[in-house]
Amino acid sequence: MTHTRLHASLALAACLATGPVAAGETETFALDPVHTRVLFRVDHAGFSRALGTFSGATGELAFDPDDWRGARLEVELPLASLDLGDADWNRRVLGRGFLDAGRHPVARFRSTRVEPTGPDGALVHGELELRGQRRPMVLDVRLNALERHPITFRRTAGFSASARLDRRDFGMVSWPNVVGHEVELWIEAEAIRARGTGEPAGPGPARPAGAGPGADAGMPDHPDTDTDTEPGDADQKPS
Repeated sequence: MTHTRLHASLALAACLATGPVAAGETETFALDPVHTRVLFRVDHAGFSRALGTFSGATGELAFDPDDWRGARLEVELPLASLDLGDADWNRRVLGRGFLDAGRHPVARFRSTRVEPTGPDGALVHGELELRGQRRPMVLDVRLNALERHPITFRRTAGFSASARLDRRDFGMVSWPNVVGHEVELWIEAEAIRARGTGEPAGPGPARPAGAGPGADAGMPDHPDTDTDTEPGDADQKPS
């Protein structure tokens, strides 16, 4: 009986902390870096499509679920979180021939306008800043859920998104015969609603010590290593 009362009290407290959301109200959310990941795919010499991920994104989303047209999105993504499944390839792609993460360690996206495509979808037009270059990019976004999270009891928004870019638009022209020009992006994101006006949402669920975003795929010792030329026979990755 005591356990039941305690559970009910906790649930009530969580509801009160979350607070009611009035219709037509713009809500502010902070991206959860633990549950936000970017997957990319690019052609590898016609043999396969190489896959890689980035994690640890931070940023803010403000939107009215009933009217997406006024939504705003700002995101920062640490490039050091790159994971291609191989330390040597991580080092090469973070180098000057590609991401140039030593001089430009963060990618940024900022929305400029939002075009609703339905009750749960929108095209988010904006600018991607990568490698010191700013280019337009469109995210095709779908809202998966907007409700209280069953574990944290925080109002949480979950999204899936996709986009495409041409790496040459950002000055990445190395290895044209090995790495494709078009890069496909898929994004899975969760964002936590702020507790009150002007109060940023807290971080996502705590992760074990030493297991932060990109902990296993950090910056190489020499990210500025010049990789502008294609690898020679002795430098090729094993097939």
